Amino acid sequence: MSEAFTALVADKKDDQYSVEIREWTEAQLMDGDVTIAVDHSTINYKDGLALTGKAPIIRSFPLIPGIDFAGTVTASTNADYKPGDKVVLNGWGVGESHHGGYAKRARVPGKWLVPLPSAFTTAQAMAIGTAGYTAMLCVMALEDCGITPDRGEILVTGASGGVGSIAIALLSKLGYTVAAATGRPEEEAYLKELGASAIVPRDELNGAPKPLGKARWAGAVDVVGSKVLANVLSQMQYGGAVAACGLAQGMDLPASVAPFILRGVTLAGVDSVQCPQPRRRKAWERLAQDLDIAKLDAATSEAKLSDLPKLGQEILAGKIRGRVVVAV
Repeated sequence: MSEAFTALVADKKDDQYSVEIREWTEAQLMDGDVTIAVDHSTINYKDGLALTGKAPIIRSFPLIPGIDFAGTVTASTNADYKPGDKVVLNGWGVGESHHGGYAKRARVPGKWLVPLPSAFTTAQAMAIGTAGYTAMLCVMALEDCGITPDRGEILVTGASGGVGSIAIALLSKLGYTVAAATGRPEEEAYLKELGASAIVPRDELNGAPKPLGKARWAGAVDVVGSKVLANVLSQMQYGGAVAACGLAQGMDLPASVAPFILRGVTLAGVDSVQCPQPRRRKAWERLAQDLDIAKLDAATSEAKLSDLPKLGQEILAGKIRGRVVVAV
């Protein structure tokens, strides 16, 4: 029998949802050609949904949540990886339909992994996590749309969260002028430390959207969706672009076609879960190049597996600042 290890397991029996620490074994892990000793994981909005059961994120039970992890390969039949290699994983349904990162061991297909850039420790990789990797994809999307620093101000919504915090740090290092939209005015000093030059109260973006508003932004990174995204679109400058990656406010979009056909605005959707391997690797290479580690550390706190049920509630309530690294 394989040696037991610690895992945080979500289960559902007779409509009763539970999350608890259990002993697990490698024999209970799912199929894959690479086995990893997990050093660190993290918590994202989707993890909060899985930890609380407030949305049907998990497809089958029992399941180990955690859509991110970083660690060391212990066994591999995949030609790209060998024991001792440091790797990182984001997405691919891990923590939803495949056992995830909230355990001391994981087994996955090697094609889901990315080699950990030498610039990062496994803890730093999880300080970045899916949130930071998504933020980098958003920055790349704006670049693909021709949004350069000289075009004007970039708005980041949900600024004090994981994606927002790292997007601000990345954009400011790349020379962009960044405005941070937040409903937490007490975080102004934190956001300016990350690189924001202006703070936009969230209420300014929460009203009934107009077809067109005053042109303010050259580009935007939006994690909120719904009315906020509709208002952001209406305020884009001519030829501007919005990289949209989240739906914290909702999946609806009560917007007009006016920004697209009268101002030539681009709405660029950003998906991190099924992102093709070449672009995924490029995003991690860019993070190693363009992310200020000191700003990353300033945006990061630490936690244990046992803290996750409480953190799941807090991230859904918008009470978590920046990133949380979970020492597995």
